[in-house]
Amino acid sequence: MKKVLKFFGWIVGIIVILVLCFVSFVFLKWDQTYEAPYPELSATTDSTMIARGKYLVYGPAHCSVCHNSIDKMEALERGEMLPLAGGMEFVFEPGTLRSRNLTPDEETGIGKLTDAEIARVMRYSVGADGRPLFPLMPFQNMSDSDVISIISYLRSQEKVKNEIKPSEYSFLGKAILALGMIKPEGPSETPPKSIAVEPTPVYGKYLANSVANCVGCHSPRDLMSGAFTGPKFSGGLILEDVPGAPFITPNLTPDPETGVMANWTEEAFIERFRAGKVYEYTPMPWASFGNMSDVDLKALYSYIMSLEPVSNKVVNTPYMVEAEGK
Repeated sequence: MKKVLKFFGWIVGIIVILVLCFVSFVFLKWDQTYEAPYPELSATTDSTMIARGKYLVYGPAHCSVCHNSIDKMEALERGEMLPLAGGMEFVFEPGTLRSRNLTPDEETGIGKLTDAEIARVMRYSVGADGRPLFPLMPFQNMSDSDVISIISYLRSQEKVKNEIKPSEYSFLGKAILALGMIKPEGPSETPPKSIAVEPTPVYGKYLANSVANCVGCHSPRDLMSGAFTGPKFSGGLILEDVPGAPFITPNLTPDPETGVMANWTEEAFIERFRAGKVYEYTPMPWASFGNMSDVDLKALYSYIMSLEPVSNKVVNTPYMVEAEGK
């Protein structure tokens, strides 16, 4: 009996040592920094470029929705183009992420950052301090012209002094960072210098994957690491932290039986975007997407309809939450 107890004592001791070693590793490594290239892209005062940047910020790229606090959402939905002063909180298991102040204020915003530092954030998801960012901005493959346009518009905003508390990570979040599961991610291919704005599947693909992040929400993903776990655009991503009820994103592929918009016409697709939100706490950034031009919406529609159909029945979609009493 003593030998058995001694054996289990050794096992428990080894487990405790391993746990302590892992905890020490996490606290020593989670705050690591990375190197990443600085894109040679510079802001311009060209009015056409600034106008394009403004359109992207308040339209398909929906920067205005994420880089404003929750109390500003009603104003944005009314069409007000508020400065991107930051403050939105994204609360999930790895921690609480807070969007930064993107106005040109020198103390609390981007006033002291170089254009190359801002471009590096967009292209490689690494901050000016070298720390990696969780993959919430899908701009790695955005065209050079559009990156320049956005930076140019950000520089043109009025300065807003708004100190944002740093993001806070739970032990799980720190473990993810320590293990290198979140690290700088660069372009999957050489980003285009520019792209033709026309109602084609080519431009629609660019918008859905590199600007509007349709692929990020309408695809199965591991929310801890951001990795895709199933066919893209097939829906099924569970967004549990939405107030009131969890949302499950619908299947956007043109599967005739399970695709939510398989039978939609182009006109119906555009009308849906113009109608705005239906559910109070929808995670869909309707305030920004409602500002998209007909050309962009037609391009998105043509691209979505060109996707390979995927059979994935999503029962509890955002359109059915209320009906099911959740």
